[in-house]
Amino acid sequence: MSALMPTYAPADLAFEKGEGVYLYTADGRRFLDFCAGIAVNGLGHAHPHLVDALKTQAEKLWHVSNLYRIPGQEKLAQRFVDASFADKVFFCNSGAEALEGSIKIARKYQKDNGNPGRYRVLACENAFHGRTLATIAAGGQAKFLEGFEPTVDGFDHVAYGNLNEMRAAVNDQTAAILVEPIQGEGGIYGGGTEYLQGLRQICDEFGILLMFDEVQCGMGRTGKLFAHEWAGVRPDVVATAKGIGGGFPLGAVLTTDKAAVLGVGNHGTTYGGNPLAMAVGGAVLDVILGDGFLEHVVEVGETLTQALKGLQNAFPTVFTEVRGQGLMQGLKLVDRIVNRDFKRELEAEGLLVAPAGANVLRFLPPLIIENEHVVEAAAILEKVASRHVG
Repeated sequence: MSALMPTYAPADLAFEKGEGVYLYTADGRRFLDFCAGIAVNGLGHAHPHLVDALKTQAEKLWHVSNLYRIPGQEKLAQRFVDASFADKVFFCNSGAEALEGSIKIARKYQKDNGNPGRYRVLACENAFHGRTLATIAAGGQAKFLEGFEPTVDGFDHVAYGNLNEMRAAVNDQTAAILVEPIQGEGGIYGGGTEYLQGLRQICDEFGILLMFDEVQCGMGRTGKLFAHEWAGVRPDVVATAKGIGGGFPLGAVLTTDKAAVLGVGNHGTTYGGNPLAMAVGGAVLDVILGDGFLEHVVEVGETLTQALKGLQNAFPTVFTEVRGQGLMQGLKLVDRIVNRDFKRELEAEGLLVAPAGANVLRFLPPLIIENEHVVEAAAILEKVASRHVG
């Protein structure tokens, strides 16, 4: 019996090495990775620039704590400021930490502006914001809250994509709106331009903060550094992680000057922003912000979209809908076919994907994939789908 706490139900696969968009088991089996560590390995496996950055920094300095200046933090923060809406950046270790920091910002912003009674955050049904007590409350999904009652207070929920419900839910206790531009775990639902722009208008009207969770949809996944950029909206706060470190634990909270309310003693982290993380994070940005990289994501993302739509048309009794943007795509299965079962069949044929809510197969490949990898994945999907025609 394993000494591991049984918090996961992993596939019976263990990988020994990775190279580019492929993973390899110890016995030499090769798998096309369209999961990428759940949108983490944005530059694939063993990317030479990331490996070099990690090795170079590891031979110099790993960790010193935030009791001292960390020049790498200052440099990487400025690069994010130059490339995004943000004026200030706080580095942490994970998406849940980034969301916790964002929630604290919402409360402190209102208190600092003379509204201590404004502490509640408006979020959406079907959301996912992390696994801490506060972030499962922010997500609001019963399956994640069960067993951890009483639910942390301070969160209200409305239907995703419904501006009328969102506006009607704002009251004199509301501090902020928290939304994923594209819901990931919930089933790859995109809010769209009109929705995101409408959220900005609501926040401006009521004096509350607009906070985006870009842990999964950020860092180039949709073909922009952040997904909200497609809507031309400037948020007050963005929480990001996953792809920001390319596999190294790293998260960040990005804010405008207006929302940069955390001061000395208000927040902190032991590991966050250490020299090792900053070196890798900088290397990730080198690639993502390089000439033509994001344009490539858009182009290959369109290839993936068309391939998935082709499969939906070819197998209407298996697939019912294609959702998503760029290299964050979902393929919904008919009710009689369970996505986790279909996922296992794909694994047996050498393709790795992730399940999502609403019986969706989630495709989150490394951003470095080429059209030929889409063709390879589509062939495997077609092979498995043909078994389920009915």
